[in-house]
Amino acid sequence: MLGLIALAFISIFVVELPDKTFLATLVLATRYRPLYVWIGVGLAFAVQTVLAVAVGGVASLLPKDLIHTVAGLIFLAGAVILLREGRSHQNAEEDEEEYAEKARPARGARQVLAAFMVLFAAEWGDLSQLLTISLVAKYKEPIAIFVGALAALLVVSGLAVIVGKQLLRFVKLHVLHFAGSAICLVLGVYTLVGVATS
Repeated sequence: MLGLIALAFISIFVVELPDKTFLATLVLATRYRPLYVWIGVGLAFAVQTVLAVAVGGVASLLPKDLIHTVAGLIFLAGAVILLREGRSHQNAEEDEEEYAEKARPARGARQVLAAFMVLFAAEWGDLSQLLTISLVAKYKEPIAIFVGALAALLVVSGLAVIVGKQLLRFVKLHVLHFAGSAICLVLGVYTLVGVATS
């Protein structure tokens, strides 16, 4: 179980760190109180992760080879998506205005709600959600995958709130994309090789 928690954590962490979610959280934290942003973002992640685990649980009822093949293809697609995003970030700065416009002056519970709404909307169909579904469907350990995935999302959003701007000074965004792409590629190949040799 600890191995699956670690697998889910590492997979989601590396994929989410260079994602729009990190940037959206960073921008929200510059406009609102960071703690309120982190609470709102964390609640959005919790709801999204519960939904992804539920969908993955339903998908686990499908034939094993089909599940593993689809999971492998999702990992490979994630590798391609992250590679393309990494290349685009080598040539252009990320546009933060989209998220800044959604962040309006607010207080207390309204700040939490604003952060929740922005991140909840941004996460639908996100790569981390698809990977969570795939991991649950493949390993049939929803609790372990939930714990690992949610922990990764909370750590990424915490980093965005606390050290986001400083982190991006030392590590280029495209490097994070390339690292995420490499991990997805390894997971995809490993999964598909397992299907082919079973």
